[in-house]
Amino acid sequence: MENNDQNTNTGNPNYPDQSGITNPNYLKPNRDGANESLWQSFHSELSSQNPDLSLGRVYDALIIGAGITGLTTALLLQKQGLNCIVAEAHNVGFGTTGGTTAHINTFADTTYDETEKAFDAASAKLFATAINEAVAIINEHVQVYRIDCDFEWKPGYVYAEDSKQAKELDSLYQSALKVGVKVKETQEVPTPVSYEKAVVFDNQAQFHPLKYITGLQKEFVALGGTVLENTRVEDVETREEIHYAITNVKDIAAKNVIYATHLPIGGINPQHFLNAPYRSYVIAVKLRDEKYPDALIYDLQEPYHYFRTHVIDGQKYLIVGGHDHKSGHNDPEKSFRDLENYVREHYHVESVDYKWSAQYYVSADGLPYIGELPLAAKGIYAATGFNGNGMILGTISAKVISDMILGKESEFADLFDPARVKPLAGFNEIVKENADVAYKFIADRLSIDDIKSLNEIENGSGAVVEYKDKKVAIYKDNAGSVHALNPVCTHAKCIVDWNNSEKSWDCPCHGARFDIDGNVLTGPARKNLEKITVD
Repeated sequence: MENNDQNTNTGNPNYPDQSGITNPNYLKPNRDGANESLWQSFHSELSSQNPDLSLGRVYDALIIGAGITGLTTALLLQKQGLNCIVAEAHNVGFGTTGGTTAHINTFADTTYDETEKAFDAASAKLFATAINEAVAIINEHVQVYRIDCDFEWKPGYVYAEDSKQAKELDSLYQSALKVGVKVKETQEVPTPVSYEKAVVFDNQAQFHPLKYITGLQKEFVALGGTVLENTRVEDVETREEIHYAITNVKDIAAKNVIYATHLPIGGINPQHFLNAPYRSYVIAVKLRDEKYPDALIYDLQEPYHYFRTHVIDGQKYLIVGGHDHKSGHNDPEKSFRDLENYVREHYHVESVDYKWSAQYYVSADGLPYIGELPLAAKGIYAATGFNGNGMILGTISAKVISDMILGKESEFADLFDPARVKPLAGFNEIVKENADVAYKFIADRLSIDDIKSLNEIENGSGAVVEYKDKKVAIYKDNAGSVHALNPVCTHAKCIVDWNNSEKSWDCPCHGARFDIDGNVLTGPARKNLEKITVD
């Protein structure tokens, strides 16, 4: 690959190829975007099961979503003798787990100092305990089940480049020491970037996320568990303490339901207003000088960057992430350009081989929401608000929820209770920024001649355009054909925005995402965007 080339293989036949034609025979896309992640070179031999979902069978637990949260929860419950089933709308690892950078940390994006200020000192220490327990669970699963997932212990460095950042670093360092996390000051960081001050955390780790969750899936199935792919849960109804999940295949009955889907599906829930959707950007590059860092590295810039090395099929890659922003509010392609330019400024890049993005949610007070879902029937659980720490917080979510279902007391239940009310100052502004003006759109067909800005849309791209004082979501494929949609998100009626990098329509309010034909990819929406006939 030439020095300035970017990867043009989308790796996802659900999206347009270079001819602009989608593959009608492709049933199971790999992840929720057009860009291929580094992890997708791994191909699992496991396949979806086809159990008898006849009337009368009631599972102990239905887990919706087959990422790290869902499969860890399913395995923990199945190990205790419960009969569980996992329903995944697409395929295992389709969502954020398939797009993570897979850092395993003993510190989180919400610092212990921030946690103490928003809650108290005891809560900060309990948060640290939860994180350490999550790291231990992942390590235990890798060792006990002998999961070949490239798991490695690494030191984790955080550095400050100026005096302002040095104050932030001091806060991070002192608060980590206060809650008992192992960290020390250091003069040596394996980075070409100049810095004033740095600390290093011991016993951090990394792994291949799809290999890991496939290992969890294998053990879950071996214990009698069931995984259904291409099974979208449309709604959940409760009758006489039994929950009935209505899916595109068959209904599933269960005593407990766990939403491992970031936000719960279906209608509007308070959780939809306590979590803001963000996108994070990642590139994987080859270096000319082989100076790949053997560590996890983080800066304190705004926007921030983080680095690590991973070997795939004998080839080393420098994985670089960052430049996060609220979903649907910035230009994704600019985020990728800025990220690549930063890496080229400091590293001798031979080629950019992969680029992809993923979505996560930031909670109102910085801590995740884990437990019974407010305003829902008893026995319905959710886990969300992981910020950029989905691997560790998804894992501890599984432990908290499985303990609750098994009738065990969880020391973290109150801290992560979804019904708690502790909003941080400023979060209301996030909600306001997300509150796009919604309206009722009425049109079943439109004329291309009436769309004045249509010529401004390049082939292979999309935009929300004006049509007779209304908005229309338009995508032009590589052949110039027009795909028109009602831009009103089917979840909370906000207006979607075009993501030209992942080739998707993204809702800025609650993070629902749709493909070029309006089909739901991820998020709380369950109905597709309405198609509009084009004359």
